[in-house]
Parts: sequence; C-alpha cells; structure tokens
Amino acid sequence: MELTPQLVLTVLMGVLLVAVAGWLTRLEDWRSYSPVGGGAHGEGTAHGHAEKPGGITRWLTTVDHKDIGILYLTYSIITLLWGGVTVMLMRFELITPEMDFLNTVGGLLGGIGGATLYNGLLTSHGLTMLFLFAAPMIFAFGNYVIPLLVDADDMAFPRVNAIAFWILPFATFLIWAGYFLKPIGIDVIPAPTSWTMYPPITGKAAAEGSLYMPNPGVDLMLLGLHLSGISTTMGAINFIATIVAERDVAWKDLDIFSWTILTQGGIILFAFPLLGAAIIMLLLDRNFGTTFFTVEGGGTILWQNLFWFFGHPEVYILVLPPMGVLSLLIPKFSGRKLFGFKFVVYSTLAIGVLSFGVWAHHMFTTGMDPRLRASFMAVSLAIAIPSAVKTFNWITTMWNGKLRLTAPMMFCIGALQNFIIGGVTGVFLAAIPFDLLMHDTYYVVGHFHFIVFGMIGFALFAAAYYYFPLLTGRLYNKKLAQWHFWLSIIGGNITFIAMLILGYGGMPRRYATFDLSIVAGNQEALQSLFVSGHGIATLGAVIMAVGQVIWLWNMVQSFRSGKRVEDGDPWNLKETGQFTPEWAWFEQKLQTKLADGGEEDAEADAAQSAD
Repeated sequence: MELTPQLVLTVLMGVLLVAVAGWLTRLEDWRSYSPVGGGAHGEGTAHGHAEKPGGITRWLTTVDHKDIGILYLTYSIITLLWGGVTVMLMRFELITPEMDFLNTVGGLLGGIGGATLYNGLLTSHGLTMLFLFAAPMIFAFGNYVIPLLVDADDMAFPRVNAIAFWILPFATFLIWAGYFLKPIGIDVIPAPTSWTMYPPITGKAAAEGSLYMPNPGVDLMLLGLHLSGISTTMGAINFIATIVAERDVAWKDLDIFSWTILTQGGIILFAFPLLGAAIIMLLLDRNFGTTFFTVEGGGTILWQNLFWFFGHPEVYILVLPPMGVLSLLIPKFSGRKLFGFKFVVYSTLAIGVLSFGVWAHHMFTTGMDPRLRASFMAVSLAIAIPSAVKTFNWITTMWNGKLRLTAPMMFCIGALQNFIIGGVTGVFLAAIPFDLLMHDTYYVVGHFHFIVFGMIGFALFAAAYYYFPLLTGRLYNKKLAQWHFWLSIIGGNITFIAMLILGYGGMPRRYATFDLSIVAGNQEALQSLFVSGHGIATLGAVIMAVGQVIWLWNMVQSFRSGKRVEDGDPWNLKETGQFTPEWAWFEQKLQTKLADGGEEDAEADAAQSAD
C-alpha cells in the first residue's frame, strides 16, 4: 500500500479520535459535578451552581445546564452565520447561467474557485445547517429549560453534557477545514461531495481503482461529521436519562416540549450509530482498500440505504422539537390550553416510529423492486397523518382564542404556514409517479427548505424570542422583531416558491451553471425561466438575509442595553393559567435578586421597551 499524505492525515485523525475516546474512559464519576454537584445527587440548590469561577474559565469548565445551553446557543449563531454566507455566495453565482462570480471569490481562498468552490459551499451549507446549527440550537433550549420543566436539579450527566458540547468545535473545524487550510498553502480543499456523500464520488468504483476525490478535505469532513454524531448521541442519552430518571413530575403531567425531546432522543439512538458505521466503512474504502461501497463489494446503493435509513429520521430529529415549541407556545398566546394534548403526544410517538419506514422514498429512481417501492410510498403517505393531526390541533387551539401577536406567536403562525406548504409538497413527492418527474430538481429543494428554514427555523426563532427574557433578564426590541418576521416570511416564500417553479421547469439541483446555449434546439423559453427563477430566488434570499441581520442586531443590542425584566411573568401567563415551571424559577430568581439589592443599570432602564 502506497504511503500518501492523505493516508497519513487520515491515520492521524483516527488516532485523535481514539485518544479522545481513551480520555473519556478515564474520567471518573461522570455523574458528579464540582464544585457543588449535579444531577439529583449534588449538595447544592436546585438549578444553581455556586462558587463558579469568573471570566473565560467559567465557560471553559462549566457543567451547569444553563451555561451549556448558552454555549450551544452562541455556537449555533456562529454556524448560522457561516451557513448563511455559504448560501448567499451560491445564490449570487446562480444569478447568471455561466460560472463567473465564484471564479472571482476563489482567488481569495487560495485558488479554490469555480465548480469546486460551488460544490464545497453546497456541502458545507447542508452539513452546517443540519448538523451544526439546527440540532445544536435545539439542544441549546433543551439544555436550558428541560431540567426546569421536569423539576430536575440539572441534566442527569452534567460532565457528559459538557463533553458533548466541546466535541462540536473540533468537529466543526474538520468539516470546514478546507476553507482555512488551502489559503495558507496546505493542499486541502473543502469537501465537494454534497451533504449526501454518495459513492462512487466519495470513494472509488472498483477496489483497484483510484479515488474520484483523493483530496484529504473529504476525509476530514467525514471525520468531523462522525465527531458531531458522537456529540449528538451523547446529548440524546443525557436528555433521555434526565426526563426518565431525574424528573419530579408524573408522566401525565409531562409537558409537550419534553415529550418531543424524549422522542427525538430515541430516534437519535437508533439513527446516528448507523451513520457513524457507514462513515467508518467509507473511510476504510477510501484509505485501506476495503470494498464496502465498490461494485465488486456492497455496491453504491448500499450507501444510499444506510445513509437514508439515518437521513430521513434525521429530518424528524430536527422537526419534532420545533413541533414541541409550537405546541408549547401557541396555547400561551391563544389564551387556551392545547387542544387534544394526548393526541399531540401520540402523534409525536407515531412519527418517531414511522420515521424509520420511509427512507427508500429518496431512492425511487434507483431501480428498486416495484413492490418495495409501493410499500415505502404507502408508509411515506401514512406519516403525513400524525403531522396533520398536529397541524389541525394547532389551528383548533387558535380558533376563537384571544390571540396576542407577539413576536413568538407571529413566528409560530409563520412556521405553521410554511409547514403546511412544505408538508403538502412532501406528500406529492411521496407519490412514485410524481417523484420520478421531480427527483433531483429544485422542487425537492423548495419543499425541503419550506420545512428546514420555514418550519424549523421559524419555530427556533419563536423560542429565541420567547425565552430571551429568561436567558438574559432583558426585553428585546419589538419593532425590530416585527421587521425580522416580515422580512423572513416574505423572503422565504419568494425564494422557496421560485424553487418549486424552477423544479416544475426541470432545473436540476446542485448545478453551478445552467447555460442552455450548448443544448440542441431552441431553448430560449426554458433558459429565460431558469434565469428569472434564480433571479427571483436570489432576491428572496437577500430579503431573508437582511431579516437575519436585524435579528442578530436585536439580540446583541437587547442583551447589552435592553430594558430589564421587572416581572417574573413577562408574557402574562398567569392570566390564562399557563405559568410553567421555567418561569416560576425565573420569578424566584428575580425575587432573590431584588432581596439582595437588585442591579442598577440606568442605561438599560432608558432603553427601548419590547413586548
């Protein structure tokens, strides 16, 4: 076997993984927390850890669930910015049919340009938004409020909780490595594989053949993705243990957000280990001559089966907690309890089970047995039923309610609207005849983004506004929050509807150029549709981007100088009997602070008020 730089780098990264695993096994008493103790076995006050060190040391050593929740939130904002920049670079490239914009940008990145840069941005955007933004942001709110909601002292395993977070920055560097190493002269480029990483593009067609993508950037990306999966699995185990073993509430009184986090954890335990195993097999194919995904071995379709057995449950891993956010917040601002609470719980559990029976609808065009294809179509259509149950329950909860259109409620309503469009377009894709026409077109991109940004993103923004007073003790700027909502909902619909239309026109996804002048026949009408569609989609993306900049500005400025919260019930939840445990904890915290003399901040008191 020839000793190549790629092989050496991969072995070194593997040694790093083994070293991390070895270090973890040497930790003693993972359940304990120092200085005061964690879980239900410490000696400190519930939800609080005294004697914390100051400054950066606190954040590097903390195992307090609230601190770790804030770390997850900060990390998620950074990855959101990265994911936003990557997609805007792609959208600017797609304004014209030819490759031009990214050729210029590539000069700033050590010569990475053109289609290679586009494919790297595509891969980085997908992996970042799914694995490095959405899941960690869900974990941010889960870490902060789940122990409060279930009346646990802390997460069940505080040290594991901290380790799970600190794995993520290393995983992120490996996934993004090409953007940093190539400009300084190291021959590593961003992995240009797309987030699905299909062989033989990521491997080789035959055991004795050469790699299609020999650059070490692919190996680093795979190792980083594997690390992020380890982090996610550790977090899921912690959430399950906390809700099952540490809660001080009966199952019948468990809140809906905790139910969705619990179900999410169960899906993660079955899905992510499979992804990890598939990644290891792919790395072995790339570096040690194995044949898991080569023609004479398991074949390339084996990867698709393994990946999508993880990949479609991953969608529900990301969507279930945001569904829990909607089920938690819509009643708060409708003045009514959630309609059909038990049915919402049952539908959550049903989605968790059915999510493992739909993966092959991503493979309808691969030539699979028609009988298998029909069975997967049936399950893919069936899983829409529990999702529809939730949708109708949310609408019924709002029906004749006393709606208060605060920023959290507006984003919940926006998420509901986007979810309906994304869900209906998804039902069409579950039908074999329609999927055969629309597979790998921009129709799929539009559908997927209505769910991932339109539903999941909006629900997370709703949670961010709702819990902002809890996390910071301050109020956000109401007008800026409204601007954020309207720019996001308008820009999102412009972009994603344009993508659906592009898909109907036959525009393939993942293409960096779409110059039809090289195609035989008169293609002027189709070329005009593609140019107009991409131009409109880019306009909507710019509108969305402005909205997210406003959101970030609002969060930072309100954190620094927003009006201080003076009432432990900033959303007037007591009026409708929906004052939940996390706000009771916050109210007690405020009363304790006032008893100690409070905090003076004249500048904050003069800042703008928010709802």
